[in-house]
Amino acid sequence: MLLLSEWLSQFNDGFNVIQYITLRAIFAALTSLVVCLVFGPVMIRWLQSASIGQSVRDDGPSSHLSKAGTPTMGGAMILVAVGVSVLLWSDLSVRYVWVVLFVTAAFGAIGWVDDYRKVLLKNSDGLSASAKFFWQSVAAFSAALFIYMTARSSAEVSLLIPYVKDVSVYLGLFFVPFAFFVIVGTSNAVNLTDGLDGLAIMPTVMVAAALGLFAYVTGHAVFSNYLGIPGITGVGELTVFCSSLVGAGLGFLWFNTYPAQVFMGDVGALAIGAALGVVAVLVRQELVLFIMGGVFVMETVSVLMQVASYKLTGKRIFRMAPIHHHFELKGWPEPRVIVRFWIITFILVLVGLASLKIR
Repeated sequence: MLLLSEWLSQFNDGFNVIQYITLRAIFAALTSLVVCLVFGPVMIRWLQSASIGQSVRDDGPSSHLSKAGTPTMGGAMILVAVGVSVLLWSDLSVRYVWVVLFVTAAFGAIGWVDDYRKVLLKNSDGLSASAKFFWQSVAAFSAALFIYMTARSSAEVSLLIPYVKDVSVYLGLFFVPFAFFVIVGTSNAVNLTDGLDGLAIMPTVMVAAALGLFAYVTGHAVFSNYLGIPGITGVGELTVFCSSLVGAGLGFLWFNTYPAQVFMGDVGALAIGAALGVVAVLVRQELVLFIMGGVFVMETVSVLMQVASYKLTGKRIFRMAPIHHHFELKGWPEPRVIVRFWIITFILVLVGLASLKIR
């Protein structure tokens, strides 16, 4: 679209407006939203006809038993919508765009294989934990190494400390394992959160929107200088990617809201989690992601605490992990758990955004 607008601008200067990231970000969000809304029903019918339905744990909340057979792997519609939108509205000459597309697609492929084995091959284990981690590691390490090798300034491989002015830690080669941890960790954290209708996708939308703002100001020389954050040329283009993820997430939520017509599956959860992680790495806001994605962190920590406690003492800390199931078993209706987790995310995103000015 950029090339087309450049060609058309020689006939009418009005087409130059498409060069602005802000306008393309808006169009990207609308495009991915429309793609999901238009093709969502078609995909859901296809998943139903192919008997690609969700299986439900027998030891989980009894309210989940009615969800058995609900179409899953619907996260593929998010990936398609984001891909179409980004390829249409992004400046494809910017290497950051290809990094996030590669990570998103790679983790989506890993999730697809896992879902395929679970749902279609009726293998309850899906892709083994070791195999899943291996391929996640290959994708994340490749991306982290590429970012490190192509960095053009020390700011691109330095850890920014939020809420503190002019303080950063140069990571050097340690950047690679650190970025790897952020990408893989975020991917699996979002996957653990994806257990209730709309629980994972709305926090993803809010965090993606905030990261899009960070990308814009980081890539804008005037704004980054004014806010006291290191500017990184070209990273502003990730605003378009984040906007497309916001639009696709809202489009998916249209069908995923309680009671869900479709679940995203690992193909969606692993991919969008990795996408958030790699964007945070590229805009140098990993610690802020940790704050804004507090719900994802809480879900992950609850699982780790539950496993550790049971192995060490034979006792469970929570009635069930991840923690959203704990609240369900305490008697909270599913919509209450979902909306309260959304509210928590909204508050944490505001706290994270405050780091732009509080320094």
